[in-house]
Amino acid sequence: MARSGLYKSDVKKARDALLAQGKHPSVDAVRIALGNTGSKTTIHKYLKELDEEDGGAGGHRASISDALQDLVARLAAQLHDDANAQIDALRAGHAEQERQQADTLTAARKETEQLRAQLQHLQSDWQQERDAHGRTRESLQQETIARHTAEQHVADLKERVAENEAHCQSLEDKHRHAREALEHYRQSVKEQRDADQRRHEQQIQQLQAELRQAQQTIVVKQEETTRLNQDGARLIAELTHARQALHETQENGRRQAQRLEALQATEQRNSALAAQLADSHAQAQALQAQLAAASKTIERLSAQGRDLELAAAQAQAKFETQQGILAELRAYMDGRAQPVPGEAGA
Repeated sequence: MARSGLYKSDVKKARDALLAQGKHPSVDAVRIALGNTGSKTTIHKYLKELDEEDGGAGGHRASISDALQDLVARLAAQLHDDANAQIDALRAGHAEQERQQADTLTAARKETEQLRAQLQHLQSDWQQERDAHGRTRESLQQETIARHTAEQHVADLKERVAENEAHCQSLEDKHRHAREALEHYRQSVKEQRDADQRRHEQQIQQLQAELRQAQQTIVVKQEETTRLNQDGARLIAELTHARQALHETQENGRRQAQRLEALQATEQRNSALAAQLADSHAQAQALQAQLAAASKTIERLSAQGRDLELAAAQAQAKFETQQGILAELRAYMDGRAQPVPGEAGA
């Protein structure tokens, strides 16, 4: 943009001042002398008109130098604009990629947090299930011990029942033997009485004596019979008690069998809890695999971000290199535009 109020006379004064200082009045030098104001195109046009007015070989060289300088300036401005456009495009693309990566990273972090929350919840559930399984295991151990104790008690009771049955059988055998002995004695007494009656007429004297002896023997035998009857009654009472004990033992055995069935149901529930615990382990492992995949995604996005930063740094370095080359070209052109001392003296 040309400075408002820039006149040809202002450009002529600046050029003359530079020539008086022994400097080449290039477009940039005149613009700097004017306070960095005014369009280079306008300054170049005024300088060209002034050179045409002055004429001469020196003016022709200055015109060529100014044209070359103006061309270099335009090329530099075009390179600068192209570089700025490329950098802006790279920066915009980099910003968009960073925004997309930030959104993806935010979504991945949210998903990771959700997965971590789910994992913590599952770990808590798994801990509760494990505690419940431990308690169930302890209960099972206690029930197993109680079952073994009950089985041992049942075995002891069976042994006692067998012993009682054997004892009852022994008592019954004794009672049967006593009855057989009593029957045998009664039969013997009857036979003896029959024999005594047959000999009653021949041996009255002897029979009376034997009768007294028999009466005494009968008294003794009756006492023995009374004792045998008392022993039989006592054995029958013991047999009744033994049968009652056997009935109670059988009832206890039925109750123990019911307890064993309840223990079997408890073992089935423990098996179901073990299966649920295995499912919880599998779900926890699946969530850990998802968490690992999310971590890999985050690492991949971070690597892409680093690659984009490296590309931006390379573009910036390329731009700085182009700026250096442009500065060197300007310095070279400014040196070419300076008048040779020998020519100025001629």
